[in-house]
Amino acid sequence: MDALPLCPSSPVPSRAQRNYGMESWEENKTQIGERKGTSFCQTLIHLLKGNIGTGLLGLPLAVKNAGLVLGPISLLCMGFITIDCMRMLVQCSHHLSAKLNRASMTYGEAVQYGMDNVSWLRRHSQLGKQTVNVFLIITQLGFCCVYFVFLGDSMKHVVEAAETTTFSCQMNYTTQTQALVPSFDSRLYMLCFLPFFILLVFTPDLTYLVPLCLVANIAMTISLVLIYFYSITNIKYPIDLPKVGRAIDYPLFFGTAVFAFEGIGVVLPLENKMQRPQGFIPVLYTGMGIVTMLYISLGTIGYMCFGDTIGGSITLSLPNCWTYQAVKLMYCFSIFVTFALQFYVPAEILIPPILDRVSQRWETPVNLLLRAVLVIITCALAVLIPELDLVISLVGSVSSSFLALIFPPVLQIVTFHSEGLSPLSVIKNLIISLIGLLGFLTGTYVTVGEIIARK
Repeated sequence: MDALPLCPSSPVPSRAQRNYGMESWEENKTQIGERKGTSFCQTLIHLLKGNIGTGLLGLPLAVKNAGLVLGPISLLCMGFITIDCMRMLVQCSHHLSAKLNRASMTYGEAVQYGMDNVSWLRRHSQLGKQTVNVFLIITQLGFCCVYFVFLGDSMKHVVEAAETTTFSCQMNYTTQTQALVPSFDSRLYMLCFLPFFILLVFTPDLTYLVPLCLVANIAMTISLVLIYFYSITNIKYPIDLPKVGRAIDYPLFFGTAVFAFEGIGVVLPLENKMQRPQGFIPVLYTGMGIVTMLYISLGTIGYMCFGDTIGGSITLSLPNCWTYQAVKLMYCFSIFVTFALQFYVPAEILIPPILDRVSQRWETPVNLLLRAVLVIITCALAVLIPELDLVISLVGSVSSSFLALIFPPVLQIVTFHSEGLSPLSVIKNLIISLIGLLGFLTGTYVTVGEIIARK
C-alpha cells in the first residue's frame, strides 16, 4: 500500500506539523479554490501502487488454503465487498464535507463527524477518530513488519542458493531449493537490514525518494511480468489440486486476502488530492477492478504452478537461476524503498504531537530518535514472528478487517441514519461488518495458534 498523509489535519497545523512535511495550510486551501490536484490517470496509477505489494505475492498460498475453486471465488467476493466499502467511505466523506463546509476529510475525521450525527455517540466521537488512527498505525507498522520478514527470507534464499545458481530455469517440483549452503537464520538477515531502514526513514522529505520510487516501481513491474511468465509456462497438467481447502485453513486465507485488499487507507487521501474529486468513483471502480483481476489471476496461476510447494511468497518458490534470483532482488529493492512510504503514515500520526511538547532546539534529535525507535519496534516484532505467511495473515485479521470491512458499513449507517437509509442497505452493511468481525475472530485465533505451533 502506498503511503499518503492519512492523519487528521487540524484547521491550523501545529509547529511540529508545519516542520514535519505536511501540506501547508495554503496548499490545503486550493482544494476549495482552483484545485491544483492529480488527474484521472495519475490518481489511477497511485491507486494501483497503493494496492499492489507483498500481499499480492502471498495470494497463491491463500488460494491453497481455500482451494483451487473456492479460493478465486472468495477473492472475487472479497473484491466486491472491499470496493463497496471504499465507495461507502468516499460517499460518507463527501456528504459530511458538504454538510460541514469542509474541503476534505480524513478517515478518522469521517468517523468522528459521522458519530456526531448520533446523539448518544456524539460524546464518544473523538474516541472514534482515535480508534481509526490506532488501527491505521497498527496496519502500517504491520506492513513494515511484513517487509522485514520478506527481506530476511528472500535474502536468506538468495545467499544460500548462490553457489548452485545456474542459467537453467527448469522447474523442480520436489523442492525449489537444491543443494543450499546453510547460512544464518532469517532473523539475523532482518537485523542486518535494521540500520539501513533507520537511515532510510531519516529522510526529511519523501520527495527526496521520488527517483528511488520510480526505479522501484519499474523493478516491481518487471518482477511481476517475469513471475507471471514463469507461472503460466510451468503449470502442471493434469491439475490435481483440491478444489476446496480444509475448513481450518480458511481463516488463514481470509487474513491474507484482506491484507492484500486493505488499500482503503489511501482512498480518501487520493480523492482529496484529485483535481476533480467528483470523478474519483470511476477511478475507484477501474483501479480496484484491475487489482481484483490481478489478485485472482496470480493467486490461481501461482497455486496451479507450484501446488503444495508454494511458499509464503511466490518469489520464494521460484527456481534458483540467475533470472529469478534477479527477480527476488528487484522485488527486495522495491519493498525496501516502499518501507519509507509505509512508515510515513504512523510516523506522521505519532511524532508531531510529541514534537509539540519539546523545544525547537531538540526537535530534530527527538524526531530522529522516535523514528529509530519505531523502526526498532517493527524489527523486534518481525524477529518474534519470522513466518511470512503468518505475519501477513495476522496483520490482515487483526487490523485490516476493521479498516476495510467493519468501520465503513457502520460509518454509512451512522452518517445516513436520519436521512432515509433503506432497510436493505442497513442489513447489507450489518452483514459485511459481521463478516469482517467473524474473519477477525477466526483469523486471529487460527493464526495465533499456528504461530504457537511453529515455535
